[in-house]
Amino acid sequence: MPLDVLRVRGNPNIGVYIFTNNKIALVPKGTESDVKRKIKDTLSVEVIEASVDDSPLLGVFLAGNDNVILAPRLIREEELEELREAGLKVHVVHSALTALGNVVLANNRAAIFHKELEKREVESMVKELGVSRYRAGSIAGIPTVGSVAVITDRGGVVHPDVGDDELKELSEFFGVPVGVGTVNFGVAFIKTGLVANNYGALVGDRTTGPEIMRIMKALNMEGERIG
Repeated sequence: MPLDVLRVRGNPNIGVYIFTNNKIALVPKGTESDVKRKIKDTLSVEVIEASVDDSPLLGVFLAGNDNVILAPRLIREEELEELREAGLKVHVVHSALTALGNVVLANNRAAIFHKELEKREVESMVKELGVSRYRAGSIAGIPTVGSVAVITDRGGVVHPDVGDDELKELSEFFGVPVGVGTVNFGVAFIKTGLVANNYGALVGDRTTGPEIMRIMKALNMEGERIG
């Protein structure tokens, strides 16, 4: 599993711009060809340009796993059609909480949801995600669970304030080893600077060597660091 460093639009906060699963990566429209190539080569996925409400913040607005992409009610009809024409399954979530990437944390086994999402919305998302376990809650006392962690089917990286008991619970819940870490020289909101799937990982280019080593260990990566 390779790991590389990246900037998107000159910004090390790559996780706010990219959504990925094990099949595709969605990037902002107009993303440079060398950036798309690095994403494709590192994550071993097809790279597709997209937008949500004419915004490039795909990692903020979108959540999901290999079964479905969850999109907020803000997504425009033409944007939705572009994704579906690319062969992607998209489920629109009609919630007041539109930053789904920050309020949903999922891999292909389990999902945690922000406590303020309505029960019917959660049940609908669970059905589309096809996960066997789910709950509403927080991580390290933070309700925006999607912003403080990145979970794949191989491992997970979470906010450094997560203690040993909570780490054990998260590991059992998602069915993968989980470790704490930071990105981009000490940022605790992991999602902002890390994009990962089962095949590789990308970190913002301000992420330090020790941070990268912790991320690789937490994601159970046996491969090499490229960048």
